[in-house]
Amino acid sequence: MPQWLIDLFARYGYAVVFFGVFLENVGVPVPGETVLLAGAVLAHAGQLSLLRVILVAIMAATFGDNLGFFIGRRGGRGLAERYGGRVGLTPGRLAEFDRFFDRHGPKTVFVARFITGLRVVCAILAGGSGMRWPTFVVYNASGAVVWCTVIACAGYALGQSWELLERWIGRTGLLGLIVVCGASAVWFLRSRRRGIS
Repeated sequence: MPQWLIDLFARYGYAVVFFGVFLENVGVPVPGETVLLAGAVLAHAGQLSLLRVILVAIMAATFGDNLGFFIGRRGGRGLAERYGGRVGLTPGRLAEFDRFFDRHGPKTVFVARFITGLRVVCAILAGGSGMRWPTFVVYNASGAVVWCTVIACAGYALGQSWELLERWIGRTGLLGLIVVCGASAVWFLRSRRRGIS
């Protein structure tokens, strides 16, 4: 485990888990997953409680995503409508995005939790799409419970081998990101063809 991470935990304990996971879920690209893994590894070493690491991470992920959702709801849509045309986000594409979230939004919120990169922006996108907040809360909290528990238990179980753990978790998240990007490209190309014909 990197020394800077050990030093942070030595000074601030569970607060490192909270703020690392919270900031990543708000939309700030910090290594929240790495921080959660580190907390679980330190629990394996007897320096923290695994149950507390999981509970703190669940709270942080849920609060962070809810803040991200409201940022998307308040500002994201207006920015997309005002400046989206500069990056190819036309009113027609925004309407397609809304239809996608109407149909697949809850599943997307749950699954995005496990995908590197998408985890950072999904709550903002969900808020900007106009998704109903009660629906978001249910799927967001469910995803937070499963993700935090799985990642923390993996960190605890493989606590002796940090390099293997980081490689395994990183590759899984990267693979998920590749699948999502590929599916998004197919969806985008199909919707463009429909618009042309």
